[in-house]
Amino acid sequence: MPATESSKIRNVAVVGHRGAGKTSLVEALLFQGGATNRLGSVEQSSTVADWDEDEQKRQMSLSASLCHVEWQDRKINLIDTPGDPGFQADTLAAVRVVEGALFVVNGVNGIEVQTSRLWDRSDQLGLSRLVYVNMLDRERADFFTVLEQLRSQLSDRCVAVNIPIGREHELKGIVDLFHMRAYLSPEGGREGNPVDIPEEIASEAAEYREKLVDAVVETDEALMERYFDEGEVSGDELAAALKNAVVADELFPVACGSATQNLGTTGLLDLLVEGIPSPVKKPLQLEVGANGAAAFVFKTVADPFAGRINVFRVLSGEIAADSNLVNPRTKGKERVGQLLVLQGKEHTTSPTFVAGDIGAVAKLKDVMTGDLLVASDQGVEAPTLDFPQPVMSFAITPKAKGDEEKMATSLRRLAEEDPTLVMRRDEQTGEQLLAGLSQIHVEVAVERMHRRFGIDVELHQPRVPYLETIRKEAKAQGRYKKQTGGRGQFGDCHIVLEPLPGHEGYEFVDKIVGGVIPQSFRPAVDKGIQETMARGELAGAPVRGVRVLLVDGSYHNVDSSEMAFKIAGSMAFKSAYEKADPVLLEPIMALEAAVPDDTVGAVNGDLNSRRGRLLGMEPSAGMTTIRAEVPMAEVLTYSQSLTSMTHGRGDYSLSFLRYEEVPMHIAQKIVEETKREREEAKAS
Repeated sequence: MPATESSKIRNVAVVGHRGAGKTSLVEALLFQGGATNRLGSVEQSSTVADWDEDEQKRQMSLSASLCHVEWQDRKINLIDTPGDPGFQADTLAAVRVVEGALFVVNGVNGIEVQTSRLWDRSDQLGLSRLVYVNMLDRERADFFTVLEQLRSQLSDRCVAVNIPIGREHELKGIVDLFHMRAYLSPEGGREGNPVDIPEEIASEAAEYREKLVDAVVETDEALMERYFDEGEVSGDELAAALKNAVVADELFPVACGSATQNLGTTGLLDLLVEGIPSPVKKPLQLEVGANGAAAFVFKTVADPFAGRINVFRVLSGEIAADSNLVNPRTKGKERVGQLLVLQGKEHTTSPTFVAGDIGAVAKLKDVMTGDLLVASDQGVEAPTLDFPQPVMSFAITPKAKGDEEKMATSLRRLAEEDPTLVMRRDEQTGEQLLAGLSQIHVEVAVERMHRRFGIDVELHQPRVPYLETIRKEAKAQGRYKKQTGGRGQFGDCHIVLEPLPGHEGYEFVDKIVGGVIPQSFRPAVDKGIQETMARGELAGAPVRGVRVLLVDGSYHNVDSSEMAFKIAGSMAFKSAYEKADPVLLEPIMALEAAVPDDTVGAVNGDLNSRRGRLLGMEPSAGMTTIRAEVPMAEVLTYSQSLTSMTHGRGDYSLSFLRYEEVPMHIAQKIVEETKREREEAKAS
């Protein structure tokens, strides 16, 4: 349903680490709110949010999914986001366009790396936050332990608004500390009406009710005075004060339950309505400077049948179907056709979307994620979406000959949907590389390419872009003479090679005095040298960091030519290069890894085994950020190793730093491997 008033909209990103049960919770909220007539299951591939075939196959969210439910005459837009760091682009975009975030925390595992990172991002964006501790019916689940983790690792302003009745498989319900009533676990249906608190938990409920009251009244001076005078506040007074505290980011309510049992959803829906501010009450930190209608595209779906579908948040004014807007990036006009209200993969049409609402539109001409659509582009600046850079690359080749262009086209379509997928050609190795945030990220892209566009490809570990250089000065002559009966070929040059500082660059210096080599032939010497430098003699890698001085030579009035001097230059360079102490260079990467404290020793030991240089460590809230420099050759498969060492709780980023010499014993292996490949290529 489209909302008719901005004040009646609640925009919420459902976030948390992979495996916390976000999709199951969204499913329960939709069911409890009457948006669906049955409670779907991730295991049975029947949820509204995880409708994509890849998501159902892997039983995990791979992209953000927009759903909505009506509760207390409010429209709650729920964006179910991926919890795996490899698919965080959609998550980061989602938290950019909402007023509030609902953090779902696994009641067994507690705070995990993605939870902490998204909490920090939400803090930067000034989002109101609620927490739902899920899976309390699982073995080893402990709400009170997780609550202490929340308070110590995220914020001491986290305060329980529910406590569970029973533990693990004996979970029977929850207590609503606002109104001191209990909700019992429903048996396959919607959560029922509240009942009296069971006697066995009454004292514990009173204890946590007092903690809640103390936390809330501290945020409201008038309420605090009355509380001290009268010794009690009503549930409604408490709820009103809590609402103001959540909007002001002074408190973060912690609810609990079991999403698969649909336990705790009634109170959570109330919290979403009362605790998350409307777009009117807490405007987004988005300075766009637009007059009139303005919408921000934060997600794109590349559908092979419907084409490109753009999901947008209305920033100001009203977006109407069959209207014309401007894209400031392209300066082009876009005709907005049908407006779509999304409910997972299903959609209905709407004539308009008011400010603050979230909707979609199909078949726009040239609109991508991060674009604005405005009534006028005068002085408009688009909000920024800060996506992480890819850390893992694979060489990619089509299985069928002639499918190179189809492969490139389909990958461009997928990159429109996911900006953290990057395809490029490595000029040095000649390989087409597909880069993403993790191995599973790239693998999913390949699966989608097959399913959506019918293109089959193979992934290979990419070649390391080694370079070669020299360490000392050397001199050589290149003399090319060929007589074929008629006009011959003659070119003769003397050169000096010198290493350049930092192993970078190339210089050609003409030191010829007089006319021993005519001016017209000297560029040919340079050209012959540069062509030879494209494949060094050590490992076939490009040569860098060399200065070439052309110092002497001779020519023949009839037989000399540009071709002869080009060959002579190549011969001179090869001869001098052998004497100039050539060495192999490798790319060094800056690595930053966030890992749980209890895995730091294992991760550091692993980095040492990869020839890494540890630069520093920074502990924070149960996690440690490790910074190191590591050769690229040693981290091509780092993702799998880090996942194994940290049990999926760590992640990392990489960026190129510089080139350094390869250690002698490793360089020798690379040279021998290259020699063997050359011999095999000749033999075949």
